[in-house]
Amino acid sequence: MSLESVKQYLEGVKNEEEKESKVANLPQRFIERFVTKGIKVDLIEPGRIICSMKVQPHLLNAGNSLHGGATATLVDLIGSAVIYTTGLSSSGVSVEINVSYLDAALLDEEIEIESKALRVGKAVAVVSVELRNKKTGKLIAQGRHTKYLAPRTKL
Repeated sequence: MSLESVKQYLEGVKNEEEKESKVANLPQRFIERFVTKGIKVDLIEPGRIICSMKVQPHLLNAGNSLHGGATATLVDLIGSAVIYTTGLSSSGVSVEINVSYLDAALLDEEIEIESKALRVGKAVAVVSVELRNKKTGKLIAQGRHTKYLAPRTKL
């Protein structure tokens, strides 16, 4: 693939006449809805969330399994959501996200996503997120998400 072809692929340009990127025309926060489409919350309690979803075609990589970026986005979004269950009104900003990819999730397989708040302190929150094959229980990915919590005013 030529350098120009790679550039056009990344910029979303099909040919020289079509200069504007299609990605630039997407609505704000599009990625969140794109990745979480079809998600169902099975359990929600303080410090813990369990969700399930079927692997959708738009989330597949070239190997026809759940894309690593989609997995990392689920760690980010479900990991952030569990912080709200502890009573905070903000989930903070990401400091670090770590994902270990352990197995593949294929098209139409149902996965379970469990997020736990490991620690929610004054300045830092740490959560874990595990993705499992719902049928077999096999671990697909394990993530840890650390977030900085802005100081809360005492007013």
